[in-house]
Amino acid sequence: MAMSSKSWPIVTVPIENESDVVAVRQRAHRVAELLGFDRQDQTRIATAVSELARNAFGYAGGGRAEFALDATAAPQRFVVRICDEGPGIANLQTILDGQYRSTSGMGLGLVGARRLMDTFSIDSKPGKGTKVEVGHKLPGRLDPWPRAKLTEIVSSLKKETSSDPLTALREQNRELMQSLDEIRRREEESQQLNQELGDTNRGVVALYAELDGRAEQLRQASELKTRFLSNMSHEFRTPLNSVLALSRLLLDRIDGELTSEQERQVGYIRRSAESLLELVNDMLDLAKVEAGKAEVKPVRFSVASLFGALRGALRPLLTSTSVELLFEPLQDFPPLCTDESKVAQILRNLISNALKFTEQGEVRVTARLSGDEQRVIFAVRDTGIGIAPEDHERIFEEFSQVQTRLQKKLKGTGLGLPLSRSLARLLGGDLAVESIPGQGSVFTLEIPASIGEPDRESLAPQSDTSKCVLLIDDDETFRYVLRQIVGNESRYEFIEAGGGEEGLKLAREKRPDVIILDLQMPTVDGFTVLQQLGADERTGAIPVVVSTSMTIDATLRSRLPDRVRLISKNAISRESVSLFLRDAVQSLT
Repeated sequence: MAMSSKSWPIVTVPIENESDVVAVRQRAHRVAELLGFDRQDQTRIATAVSELARNAFGYAGGGRAEFALDATAAPQRFVVRICDEGPGIANLQTILDGQYRSTSGMGLGLVGARRLMDTFSIDSKPGKGTKVEVGHKLPGRLDPWPRAKLTEIVSSLKKETSSDPLTALREQNRELMQSLDEIRRREEESQQLNQELGDTNRGVVALYAELDGRAEQLRQASELKTRFLSNMSHEFRTPLNSVLALSRLLLDRIDGELTSEQERQVGYIRRSAESLLELVNDMLDLAKVEAGKAEVKPVRFSVASLFGALRGALRPLLTSTSVELLFEPLQDFPPLCTDESKVAQILRNLISNALKFTEQGEVRVTARLSGDEQRVIFAVRDTGIGIAPEDHERIFEEFSQVQTRLQKKLKGTGLGLPLSRSLARLLGGDLAVESIPGQGSVFTLEIPASIGEPDRESLAPQSDTSKCVLLIDDDETFRYVLRQIVGNESRYEFIEAGGGEEGLKLAREKRPDVIILDLQMPTVDGFTVLQQLGADERTGAIPVVVSTSMTIDATLRSRLPDRVRLISKNAISRESVSLFLRDAVQSLT
């Protein structure tokens, strides 16, 4: 392991006693300073080199430290080589793998030096000594050192060496043989200092190891959180969807009229279920984004149509006549190509928040293009209570809520804004806020105007032909809801099965025109039912609509045949059922 022919030597320091370990550290620190390293790098280099010098003295009885500048590297590299002629290291790989600890800490010294420096190499054979070379790149802000200028540093170091009190004392002791008490005192001081430096080095190495461990713990905790939320999605959503569906049946008066008091009670039930489902959906969406599993589906759409949909959806939130919701008209605004549902989700969250915290005035929504027309900038401006500067970042933390005089009157989970910022960054943009207490707030969403080719999904023509519908679902409540909706439609014959095995039997016997299928069922699940339906010539051509509480994403779609249509149980209503039944049977009419 020889230094490169273009490595320019600077200085060599012998390692013969413990005080030399200190001298090596001081020399490494001084050379790093002269070469232009900042204070932090000077400390890192000196710490690594002194730990290696301490190993050479402690295990090999001494050696030498060679300092040089590697001119072949780009950028140039400060190189230190520690050589000894000791017994060598028999268990070298075990030490480098971090699996060996000696009582004096040699394993920590080698591993710590490797972490602190940019480059590290070691050559050690039993009985033939050890050579360790470490290097640190020169700061990029510096010009390369010419050979002539480096010579000036070498000369300066020689002058400093001759005036170094510790070195001068060592030379005087060798020449004049001062008294044994003086020599012993100097050695004790040097040993104490060396021990302190060794403890410091071990502390630095232990800190690095602890940080690595904490980072791994955080990664595992994040994975466990995501896995838990994903696994619990069905258990959370199924009962909530059932509550929503049943309340919709009552409000639609399918089984008769309601009194005004009953209607109010059912409305409370439905709003509570919707709030809880919104919380569950936000938690799951946030977990998917953090886990990198959220899918971006670009489509081409106009900002005018987006604003129109938002205006209609959010107008019911205007509970006070003293607040206006305004969407500035757009003229000649080019279409966007991004994930429309995620953009709408972000803006819907921002507008609803603005309406909650604005007692009078207006909430104004605008859109404009950046100067190069490559990005679109949405702004939601309100005249509400505003947000203090110290809370501008805290509102984007999960479950964080700023305490205000309106907060006690309003309900929220503190997930909306963190999710909105995560979705904005997923789309290649960001979400920011400007606000002054008492003067309102402006939330700005900036995203690319185009992020790829849009998905093309053809809309099938509708059909009103009388058809037989088979529902296969183990959830008795959901079967009841569908039975009430579809059973009241005279153009549909409705049959149902409480499990996959019974559903397959009815499908082969009745040959229905449409099958509505749940995926998560005991014994025979929906995936198995789909496979057996497709393999049987009697049922292979029957259209299948999968209704599920599972998260509908690319992973789920990849497990299903292309011919299968997916719909969330959360979206079930009289209108949606009629629509997807017509779409499913259109190929048979």
